[in-house]
Amino acid sequence: MKHYTFDDCLAIVRRLRSPNGCPWDNEQTLESVLKYFQEEVYEALDAADRRDWPGLTEELGDVLWEILFLARIAEQEDHFTMEAVLQILGEKMVRRHPHIFGDARIENSDQVLAQWSEIKKQEKKTATHAGVLTKVPGSLPALLRSYRLSERAASVGFDWENAGQVWAKVEEEKGELAAAMAAGDRAAVEHELGDLIFALVNLGRHLEINAEDAVRRAANRFVARFEAVEATYAGRGEKMADKTIAELEAEWQAAKKRVG
Repeated sequence: MKHYTFDDCLAIVRRLRSPNGCPWDNEQTLESVLKYFQEEVYEALDAADRRDWPGLTEELGDVLWEILFLARIAEQEDHFTMEAVLQILGEKMVRRHPHIFGDARIENSDQVLAQWSEIKKQEKKTATHAGVLTKVPGSLPALLRSYRLSERAASVGFDWENAGQVWAKVEEEKGELAAAMAAGDRAAVEHELGDLIFALVNLGRHLEINAEDAVRRAANRFVARFEAVEATYAGRGEKMADKTIAELEAEWQAAKKRVG
């Protein structure tokens, strides 16, 4: 069996995207590949959350394939090559780890993070000026984007001092949401719900919890428990739709004990 290397895979994507290559692959665009790329990243995250190591092996390969594909499209349009991507990556990682590849002395991970931040600041001084929040992609999932925006704002001192202060903000936003609901103002409800969720993202950040990860795992728990309830009723030859909410809640609590 042939053992494929990174260069082999790069050669494969270049052949598929050649004039005599695969018609379907040659029809793909930046937009279509970005859609697949996002899907593959989420599938890899799901496999990682489930500690499905064989699945994660395959999904990481799929993510890498989309990266190679995107680089090939860019190469064909004379923007950059995969080699340029790797060159920039290698230079960046070496530059940001002078305690490994240079003479800097570092004693703990806190010093590593401080050094990393300082090097990034120096890099930005040589780049075109941009606002603190500019580099946070608008295409990120909303919870992750909220986390990164808050993280960037905190880097210049725009932040609460501790989790207790953030909790007070959460309580404030809860009150404003309740008032909007009582008034029956749908636009205000949406506004205040967004503010409450944003505050909760910041509470998670102060507790060193990424809200995107927390909610994704909560959703995974919901799926596991729901499927356990479904399986229980299916095993009895019964249907969930025929049960009262009290009966469903009882089975739900039992499922929580079984699957966590």
